[in-house]
Amino acid sequence: MEVAAALRARNVAVHVVALDDIPMARVLGNDVGVFMQTLHEKHGVMFHLGTSVVAVERDRVQLKEGSWLSADLVIAGIGVRPATALAAEAGLTVDNGVIVNEYLESSVPGVYAAGDIARWPADANGTSMRVEHWIMAERQGQTAARNMLGGRKQFDAVPFFWTEQYDVTLLYTGHAERGFTTTVVGSLDVARPDCRVEYRQGDTLVAVATIGRDVESLNAEVQLE
Repeated sequence: MEVAAALRARNVAVHVVALDDIPMARVLGNDVGVFMQTLHEKHGVMFHLGTSVVAVERDRVQLKEGSWLSADLVIAGIGVRPATALAAEAGLTVDNGVIVNEYLESSVPGVYAAGDIARWPADANGTSMRVEHWIMAERQGQTAARNMLGGRKQFDAVPFFWTEQYDVTLLYTGHAERGFTTTVVGSLDVARPDCRVEYRQGDTLVAVATIGRDVESLNAEVQLE
């Protein structure tokens, strides 16, 4: 979506093809997803949702239902999977990542994991998370290094990311992996967005997204900590 915005700023025609029915809904929820789609459509992006690309030729791509789109350039966002084979062979416990404790130590004493591959306990209930973001990798690396040198520091940083698309900056603090509900406080009007979006799993606040409310984003980080 950021690439789409950057290309539209250069007056390049853009088609977005995605399996999702609503862009970014898996991460941001339906309300914010619809807002993001409307924002991009306002800037001329054309969406093809609930489908996928099945063939790529020199100057066109074919969608699953058989239609073709002309294309000089194809950008594919295919995601990542943690490479856990070596860890598993070494006897470490793995489950969509290397399972670590609050000190980022794996099931094998003296062996630590940090970054995209590490799945750590995120709250007192034992809920685990694995976050693919460079800032988390940087902070986890620092904590793991201290503990490898004899420290005993728990990793308790709150994940966050931001995205800038056109003239809109969205800040997201926390982590809602699945099964969340959202509450929008404020306006998601594409003409003048100004809101706080709360993400809950059950009754527990697990993440907050804001547009135009940077101070509330910082307060949310403190609250989640």
